[in-house]
Order: sequence, then structure tokens, then C-alpha cells
Amino acid sequence: MTDQSTKNAPRAVAIIPARGGSKGIPLKNLQKVAGKTLLARAVEAAVHAQGIDLVVVSTDHDGIAAEAQRAGATVIRRPDAISGDLASSEAALLYTLDQLAEQGKTFELTAFVQCTSPFIDPQNIDRAIGRVVSGEADVVFSAVEDHSFLWTLDEADGSAVAVGHDASFRPRRQDRKIHYNETGAFYIMRTDGFRETGHRFFGRVEIEEVPPEHAQEIDSMSDLTLVRAMAKAHEDTSALDVDALVTDFDGVHTDDAGYVDENGKEMVRVSRGDGMGVSRLAKAGFPFLVLSKERNEVVTRRAEKLRVEVAQGIDNKAEVLMKWMADKGLDPARVAYVGNDINDLEAFSVVGWPIAVADAHPSVLTAARLVLSRRGGHGAVREVCDLIPDATLNR
Repeated sequence: MTDQSTKNAPRAVAIIPARGGSKGIPLKNLQKVAGKTLLARAVEAAVHAQGIDLVVVSTDHDGIAAEAQRAGATVIRRPDAISGDLASSEAALLYTLDQLAEQGKTFELTAFVQCTSPFIDPQNIDRAIGRVVSGEADVVFSAVEDHSFLWTLDEADGSAVAVGHDASFRPRRQDRKIHYNETGAFYIMRTDGFRETGHRFFGRVEIEEVPPEHAQEIDSMSDLTLVRAMAKAHEDTSALDVDALVTDFDGVHTDDAGYVDENGKEMVRVSRGDGMGVSRLAKAGFPFLVLSKERNEVVTRRAEKLRVEVAQGIDNKAEVLMKWMADKGLDPARVAYVGNDINDLEAFSVVGWPIAVADAHPSVLTAARLVLSRRGGHGAVREVCDLIPDATLNR
């Protein structure tokens, strides 16, 4: 984001609509990909675009507003009348522009940026801005080249009907006319033209082509699962640069099995190797917390032996974890949490590094930023401890 005092180009505002009432994925905008919420990823893309002067999030939700401010955006609250399922994005944009104008802030360009596209390259935004600034176009939007054959269904009988091509003629890919799919990631518009028409497409419209890997859009849980897998594939997890480590107990330090004798005394199996890994962190004074839903003396004894903090009988792990991080002055984005079951998902949502053991519940594996190669109770804790380099411990 460029300082306006050193910039001669027209002023540009990026507006990110992010309401709280998503139906397909509850609070979709706060779902995480590679440790960052979809909202934060959109804000960061806009902030890092050199042609953007101000980034604004339009929302009706307190949690989204707080996350937007953490990510570096200005927040303008959206009224209920334009926050429902039937409200258009254009309505949110126009309302936001009106609110900014009342504050004496006007912009020649408006960038409409969407959270549902998690891989936005700021350079693409800047190239699109440049084309509108130069007068080459009134609107430039992101799209990806597509060579597919499109079909629809006849409303009368449900039969397949070719769209935009002759079904009897099958040219080679290289011989087909290129068409483009709108990605929904961003739209750069002249503000006056947008205000006049009330729509994102007006005047001369051009395309800013983005690579296929940046064209992913999230509308369903399957889309989110795919995007998370893509992000994991491109992330270097050979070392873990974090400031604290938090773990569940059952299923992480143990194999999630228990031994009960005839007197009802419970015992669990743990890994000695895990103890060596935790000891290395404890000796360096590295913050480490065992956070367990169960209240069991065996958890207390194990934490004492490892010389780490422990919190037990926790129904709301996220709430306790957030307080622990706040008390220690930790940045949640730099905290790792290791879990194995669905009651760990709430803790996953408040840290930057949600980590799953190899035999975790499928939903936990999907939500994790990193999946360990070892199972709970079989060296998983040692594995994650070993990922934290000495340089991190000695800071």
C-alpha cells in the first residue's frame, strides 16, 4: 500500500465485503488457509498492492470486524438491510463509498476484492489498476483462461445443450477460441462509472489474466479442503518458526487408549521420546502448555514430569488458550497447537499453526496446517518439538 503523499496516481480504495451470514460454510470468511483467515489473506493482498491507498472491510459481524482490524484494514459496519442473502455486493460497495465520502474520503478508483479467492497476487491487482489509470479500460477484472466445452440443461426436457460451441465439431485445444472464467478475486473500477451505473461492469471492460493456481474460489467445504491441500503442498514445514507450543493430551501424548486395573486406577501409554523432545524446549524456557478436556491425575503427573504448564477439565479450549496467549503476550499467529479430535477444532481456529497427529480425526486432518508423520503416543510430540530449531529457542 503506497503513501499518498509520495504518489501521483489517482487514489484507490480496496473494499472487501465480508458478512457473517454465510450459509454453505458458517463464518466462511474466518476459515483458515495456511494459518491465516480468508479475510486476512484478502486484506494482506490489498495492503501489499502498491496502487491501493486504503483497505476497507464492510461487515455486519463483530468477529469479522475484529479480524479485519488485526489484519490492518479499516472497518465500516454494514446495516442489516444490505447484509442478508439477497443483498448484492454492489450495494455493500456503494454504501461503503458513501460512508467514506461522509468522512471526506473520495477515491477515483475502487477495487472490489473478495475473501473467497485465497490466492490473490498483489501484482495482478497493480497491473489491473495501471490499466484503468492509463485510460486503457474502465473496468479490469481477474479471469483465468479456459478451453472447456460448456453445456447446460434444457429447461423443458432436461437434455444437454451445448453452450458457445457446435457439439458436432470438436477442434483441438490449440484450435479452439480462447474464453475466460471470471475468478471473482478482484474488480478494478473507475469510481464515478461504478456510481453512475451501480454495477461492476460498465464502459470498456478488460481482463487481467491470472494463473490457474490463483483462480481457486471457495463456495463449499470441498473447495476449502482442496485449497488447504494446495496451500500445504507449497509450504515449507521443514522447520517451525513459532513462539509457543500447546498440545492436547489424550491422542497426542498418548495413543488414545487407557488401561484400567481392578481397582479402577487408570494408566496410559506415553512415549519416552516425546519426553526428550519436550525436555529440550522446557530447558530453553520455551512456552509449552498441555491443554486437556479431561481432568485426570495422570495428566497432572505427566505434565509435572515434563515440567510444563497444564490446564485440565477444559470445555472451551479456544477461550482458555486465548487467555493463556494474552497473559504471555503471545501473537496467536505464532503459536502452534497439536490436536487429534474434533474438540481440538476450536483451538485450531485461534492459532496460526494448527497441527494434527497422523491418526487424527478426518476433520482435524483437513483443518490442520501441518499433519505429522507420527501417531499420537508414538512420537508425534517429539516430531513437532524437533521441528522447532535451536535458533528459535535461543532468541
